Amino acid sequence: MQTRFVLIHTSHAGNVGATARAMKVMGFGDLVLVAPRWANVLNREETIQRASGALDVLKNARIVATLDEAMDGMTHLCATAMTPRDFGPPTRAPREHFAELLGTAGLLLKRELPAPTGQGLEADFASKPEGVAFLFGSERFGMQNEDVYRCHVALSIPTDPKFGSLNLAAAVQLIAYDWRQALGGFAVQEATAEHRLADAAEVAGMLGHWERALADIGFLDPASPKKLMPRLNQLFNRAQLSPEEIHILRGVAKAMSQKAFAAGGQTAAPAETSAKP
Repeated sequence: MQTRFVLIHTSHAGNVGATARAMKVMGFGDLVLVAPRWANVLNREETIQRASGALDVLKNARIVATLDEAMDGMTHLCATAMTPRDFGPPTRAPREHFAELLGTAGLLLKRELPAPTGQGLEADFASKPEGVAFLFGSERFGMQNEDVYRCHVALSIPTDPKFGSLNLAAAVQLIAYDWRQALGGFAVQEATAEHRLADAAEVAGMLGHWERALADIGFLDPASPKKLMPRLNQLFNRAQLSPEEIHILRGVAKAMSQKAFAAGGQTAAPAETSAKP
C-alpha cells in the first residue's frame, strides 16, 4: 500500500528536514510539499541539517502548487486536524482508524476472491493501485476547512486535553510510527551480542573451585558440607552464566583462597585453571 506524507504551506524549513527524518526511520519515502514558504526549501541548510541523513527522502520529495497535484494516485486521505469543525469527516484516533482501515481491506479481499483456487485473481487484486495520504497543515494555522472536507477521516493524536500542541515533525513521527505498526512494524534489533551460556563442564569446574575456596575461608566444612554445593549449583544454573562470568567467579574464588592463606601465613594452592578477574 503506497503511503504519502503531504505538508501544506509549510513555513519552517527545519520542519521539512525533520519530517524527512521521521519518515525515513519508519521506512517511508514519499514526501510532497504543497506551496511551501521557501521555493528552495529542500536545499536550504536548515532543512538538510534537520534531516540528519535522510537526504534520499529530500532528494525524492516533490514540490507542487496545489493539493490536487499532491493527491494524484491517492485513494484514502487522512487529515490531521485538532480544531473542531461544524461538519466534515469523522475524527478518529490513528491506531483505531488504522486497525479498521486495514481490517476492512482484508475483508474486502476475502469477499472478492474465491478460495482456494483464486491465486491469480488475488495477485491481480492486491496489485491494484492503492494509496494512503497523510495531510499536515501549516505550523501557524493548521489545515484549511476545504482541505479537511476532502478527506475521509480527521486523525487526532490523543494528547493531554489541556495542552495538545505538537510540533509538525513530532506529529508526523507519531502518525508514521502508528501506521508502520499497523502495517506490521519492524523487528527490534539487538543492541548487544547474543548471550552465550557456559557449558556444564565450565560450571562444574567453577563449582569445584568455589568449594575449595569456601573451605579455605572456613565457610564450608568439608566433613559436613550438607547441601551447600547443590544449592549453589542450582543458584548458578538459574543465573544462566556466560563463560566470561565463570571467569569472574573463578577469580573471586582464587582471591578468597589467597586471602585465607595469607592470613594464615601459608601459600595458596594453585587453581586448576587460570582465573580472569
